[in-house]
Amino acid sequence: MFKSHRIFLGALIAAGAMTTPAAADADVNIYSYRQPFLIQPLLDAFTKKTGIKTNIIFAKKGLIERVVAEGANSPADLVLTVDIGRLDGAKVKGITQAVSSEELNANIPGKYRDPEGHWFGLTTRARIIYASKDRVTQPAISYEELADPKWKGRICTRSGQHVYTIGLIAAMIAHHGQADAEAWLTKLRDNLARTPNGNDRAQVKAIFAGECDIALGNSYYMGKMLTNKKNPEQKDWANSVRILFPNSAERGTHVNLSGVFLAKNAPNRDNAIKLMEFLSAAMAQELYAQVNYEYPVKDGVAASDFVSKWGDFKADDLPLADIAKNRKAASEMVDRVGFNDGPSS
Repeated sequence: MFKSHRIFLGALIAAGAMTTPAAADADVNIYSYRQPFLIQPLLDAFTKKTGIKTNIIFAKKGLIERVVAEGANSPADLVLTVDIGRLDGAKVKGITQAVSSEELNANIPGKYRDPEGHWFGLTTRARIIYASKDRVTQPAISYEELADPKWKGRICTRSGQHVYTIGLIAAMIAHHGQADAEAWLTKLRDNLARTPNGNDRAQVKAIFAGECDIALGNSYYMGKMLTNKKNPEQKDWANSVRILFPNSAERGTHVNLSGVFLAKNAPNRDNAIKLMEFLSAAMAQELYAQVNYEYPVKDGVAASDFVSKWGDFKADDLPLADIAKNRKAASEMVDRVGFNDGPSS
């Protein structure tokens, strides 16, 4: 593996202190919510191809706020993040700038990029149903079906205010309108097996433990659990479930993004756009998806063999920008129906 770029690991402490990269030390400065080992092979390949070095800071949280605080003095060229809420939120905060690139527009379908060019999707992840192999026999499901009384006491999910959940609720609002979406969310709340808590992996663990029979989660967590050497018990969790892609035979399964935006005050704008274009091209798309257990956004690039074993599905054609428009309404709806209070609310 090539070592052409420097990696700066942000200090993940309460103070959030991180070393700021000097713009003169690299040709593209990256702030990343994605762990360095996930994107290092891509950056190495980019440097080998172009001679342009990269400099990366990683942190689990606080990078968007950091760019805001740094203002015109920010050394950030690109920010890599996940979820349409975070991508569109950066645009709303005024820390992005529009990119006009024929290559990006050709490689990334319109539904996976901002209509004004302020953010671009790089991979997608499906919001799927993890279903118990022992207790759930049906071969297909829809999001709407989660409101069916037959699932009462059988569903687990994480917080309704988490960005992943908000994205799905926002998609339901876009498809059905607020009134019908709220009725659905209320019935889903009543079908929960417990108060929403934990991350996506915790929902699969709960199925393994018999606490629920189905759970909402992101597709790539299956790959992360099945290959987890540090916590091998997660392989048992994953092997206790199978993946169902909701609405795949109809409008399509809800997907969200990992993506990138060009910072408003990027000091190395031209080189940064070259990296964006590189990440959208076929070779990088294939590698990115393999490392992250996600799906390429570029048409014609297949998912990895590992991910393909989970089955084919149709992705919802709803533009992610339309989902972003409904996120505020989705968040307010979660509170209004008392979703996070659980089934007894």
